[in-house]
Amino acid sequence: MLDKNEIYKALAKVNDPELNRNLAELNMIKEVTEEQGNINVVLSLTVMGCPMKNKIENDVVDELMKLDGAKNVTVKFVEMTNEEKKKLFSDNKKTINDFKNTVILAIGSGKGGVGKSTITANISIALSRLGFKVGVLDADILGYSIPQIMGIKDQRPKVIGENIIIPIEKFGIKIISMGNLVDDEKPLIWRGPILAGIFTQFLNEVSWGKLDFLLLDLPPGTGDIPLSIMQQVNDSKFIIVTTPQITAKDVARRLGYMAQRTNTKILGVIENMSYFVCDKCGEKHYIFGKGEGLNLSKELGVDLLGEVPLLKEIREGSDKGKLPILKYKEVERIYMNIGENIVNHLK
Repeated sequence: MLDKNEIYKALAKVNDPELNRNLAELNMIKEVTEEQGNINVVLSLTVMGCPMKNKIENDVVDELMKLDGAKNVTVKFVEMTNEEKKKLFSDNKKTINDFKNTVILAIGSGKGGVGKSTITANISIALSRLGFKVGVLDADILGYSIPQIMGIKDQRPKVIGENIIIPIEKFGIKIISMGNLVDDEKPLIWRGPILAGIFTQFLNEVSWGKLDFLLLDLPPGTGDIPLSIMQQVNDSKFIIVTTPQITAKDVARRLGYMAQRTNTKILGVIENMSYFVCDKCGEKHYIFGKGEGLNLSKELGVDLLGEVPLLKEIREGSDKGKLPILKYKEVERIYMNIGENIVNHLK
């Protein structure tokens, strides 16, 4: 019979790759049983879809099989309770910020090319015009576009001391993006855990000050960064962006289901490129389909916060770093309406 203390000591040698602390420190070891060299371990994860799950399992098996008398190791995973998650991340989080009175809005789509960055940038202006203090964190580390859209491509944030970053400020909005920290001509080739780590640094080591809203422009997909947000940011809320195209809606729905599975509130859905208005006849043309944003909101049990048409002015303004909400009355009306809907849904 193996000594249980030796089993626990071996498990304490295994680190969570994302949090860089061992399983014992993180209170992830729920149960250990052993009989005639057969070791059964139950570990708790923040979410069952943890991308590092297989690595943790392999590391546990490797460590336990080194013990004299170990014949077989079985690892089972369960999900932490909401209280366990809150305690874990409050204990683990080192931050210079206090987001207690800040609404953190994660804006994602699950799919690239639907215009979520343009929507994020224009919503930030709308909320600012409604009298709120706003920040934008470009969480699309590899595919950043916020610097271009908001006209800060050539600016660099200031650094105080060893690791306190002062965000760039434009239009009264505080902004941080990897695009303002690296050479724009060189591609970034990094794996998921590194990206999640950078997001955590942006969240905790950027001096955001007092904000009413912090908007997170998410990367496409349902990978490490959306998962990190759901795990680390208490009471964050998601806005799902889609186009009227069925394929875009189907992918966006997966992000919505991921949020629901982790008990993350979805504030609503925004449909982009909803229609095109002909310059000559004024008729609406539904180029990418019709109504899928509304359908998605119904499937997720939330409201449709707004529809943004396909406008040349939005594309041109975004390409030139001149936000269209600041220049075109129709764009301003659309985004101010979305901003008001967001505020009303938080009441």
